[in-house]
Amino acid sequence: MDCAEEVAILKDVLGPLVGGAEHLSFDILNGRMTVTGASLDDVSLARAVSRTGMRAERWTGERTSAAPNDNRRVRAGLTTASGLLTIAGFVAHVAVAGDVASALGSEGAGLTEQVPTLARLLYGGAIATGAWYVAPKGWFALRRLRPDMNLLMTVAVIGALVIGEWFEAATVSFLFALSLALEAWSIARARRAVEALMALAPPVVRVIESGEVVERAPADVAVGALFRVRPGEKVPLDGRVVRGSSGVNQAPITGESASVLKEVGETVFAGTINGDGALEVESTKLATETTLANIVRLVGDAQSRRAPSELWVERFARVYTPTIFLLAIAVAVLPPLLFAAAWDDWTYRALVLLVIGCPCALVISTPVTIVAALASAARNGILIKGGVFVEAPARLQAIALDKTGTLTAGRPVVTEVVSLNDHTASQIVSRCAGLEAHTDHPLARAIVDYAQRQNIAPSLAADVQIIPGKGARGTIEGREYWLGSHRYLEERAQESPALHHQIEQRSAVGQSVVIMGTGDHVCGFVVLADAIRSESADAIRQLKAMGIKSVVMLTGDNRPTAQAIATRAGVDEIRAELLPVDKVAAVADLVERFGATAMVGDGVNDAPALARATIGIAMGVAGSDAAIETADIALLADDLRKIPWLIKHSRQASAIIRQNIACSLVVKAIFVLLTFSGHASLWAAILADMGVTLVVVANALRLLRSQRS
Repeated sequence: MDCAEEVAILKDVLGPLVGGAEHLSFDILNGRMTVTGASLDDVSLARAVSRTGMRAERWTGERTSAAPNDNRRVRAGLTTASGLLTIAGFVAHVAVAGDVASALGSEGAGLTEQVPTLARLLYGGAIATGAWYVAPKGWFALRRLRPDMNLLMTVAVIGALVIGEWFEAATVSFLFALSLALEAWSIARARRAVEALMALAPPVVRVIESGEVVERAPADVAVGALFRVRPGEKVPLDGRVVRGSSGVNQAPITGESASVLKEVGETVFAGTINGDGALEVESTKLATETTLANIVRLVGDAQSRRAPSELWVERFARVYTPTIFLLAIAVAVLPPLLFAAAWDDWTYRALVLLVIGCPCALVISTPVTIVAALASAARNGILIKGGVFVEAPARLQAIALDKTGTLTAGRPVVTEVVSLNDHTASQIVSRCAGLEAHTDHPLARAIVDYAQRQNIAPSLAADVQIIPGKGARGTIEGREYWLGSHRYLEERAQESPALHHQIEQRSAVGQSVVIMGTGDHVCGFVVLADAIRSESADAIRQLKAMGIKSVVMLTGDNRPTAQAIATRAGVDEIRAELLPVDKVAAVADLVERFGATAMVGDGVNDAPALARATIGIAMGVAGSDAAIETADIALLADDLRKIPWLIKHSRQASAIIRQNIACSLVVKAIFVLLTFSGHASLWAAILADMGVTLVVVANALRLLRSQRS
């Protein structure tokens, strides 16, 4: 199974047998058909498929004799044989006839020329090997009175034989087989791009068992097993670091170019590349359930969700193909009957019309583009959940962005350190970090991380006591220090009006304040906030430059907090203090005002709004199965700049689809005119059709070379 036309045939034939086409799904990348809820057994299904000229075997997860690779090798062998036999037949014909002109025939007057027996045998072999896959499908199309390109080619070849054009019949058979082989190759090229993702995972896992390192296949490693990843090696399974630290290159999964530091407790993904440090990791997922496996599976499943252009081409071809067939019959019959024209001449022209009318390039133009777009996006850390969503980003007019976890990092960071009463900022940070090192509170971890980034050593604190809901206290260099919230400061009665004003100012815009002091005075305070991501403003600037009419921020936070983030991000509009149902209403309003609207959120919490938007985009969901399943498009990294890349990629894919369709139709229109004027030949028509097929395939595969986001 290598093309959308074969999918359409299988749906028509098997749909009534399994209770409707909705019970069938197709993965062209793997040559796989999935049947759900069917009462037919394997033998009956295989027999039904064989009536279409195709062959089916039960999918076991392993390559079988009917696997796409083997099928392509057989097809390539038959196509090569057809070409060689055509050349041999032509050489034999020239040798016997004595000149090339006789071997080329006389375009419709072939009955007056005697083709040598040896040449006919060779031409016959070329026709048989070239039509090996085409003729059975053509016969099936004739029996069900649904003309398709296989029937068009079969009739053209038979017609050429009837009027004595053996060379042209063999040439048409070979060139059409070659065009189908090219179509299969183009799908295989995209298939290999996706399979390369799966090959990212190494074939062995260094499992630690009873203190010894044993090599196991990934499929044999259970959840909870410990395994070792040496410097420079690929991570074999998803897991959690239990010992060691190292920078890990996550580009194969998330598309991020910079290495990410992984320490104890951090998550690593199968297929990522370890840096300079050794890691011991506890497996958290089976090999078949890793993020990498999910990516490959989702890209494969996406083939069953057809793009609008793909559906249009399919509907067009259903009308176009029988129209061409009827027009060819009219061309062959009407001029001789009405105007006493030569039967041979107009029969030949009808055959040329059948050949050039073949919708091969037109049918292949869209699915190859869609497959290439899906594969390229996956390599850039963007999962598009089907062809239907490849073109959608190109039409976006408005984008709604969740604040927390999307525009912002979703975790507190230190934004300001204020020192009082002759203390320095570094002293405040050092002492706060010394006291906060004894708790896992998010604010405490943010202060400790800030001290580490600033190369400030935490003070050595003794007798540290955590005061639940308020703060902590302990002894540093023989003196007792405390830290805590604004409420704890008020309880200690150490607050001045000026200090109260400073703290309230910051609290009003959604910032958190951690105050530190001694028994007799306040030393200073640390301000923390959910900081805007460094790339958010740049991404929004790019979106506006690309013509997005409105970028709106949606948040449940209060308006002052939202306004502070919105000002730095550069959004056009803010909607604050929203409940989930209010976010849905806000997205619905954007859809009504602007049309195509995307909702960008950080996963499941924004699911209702994601569903209401034209397309839902989940952000930063590597490792989150639920979030990947929720959205139409999933960004595996926390980087909003992937959205402008996605829109550009979608626009490029849509443009390539339009170019391919236009190219196919224009070439056919030119050759139709040449046919009626008597200036087109069978071999030139099929050569032109094959040339267009090559052009649209090459144009589509440009998407595989898309630059990294």
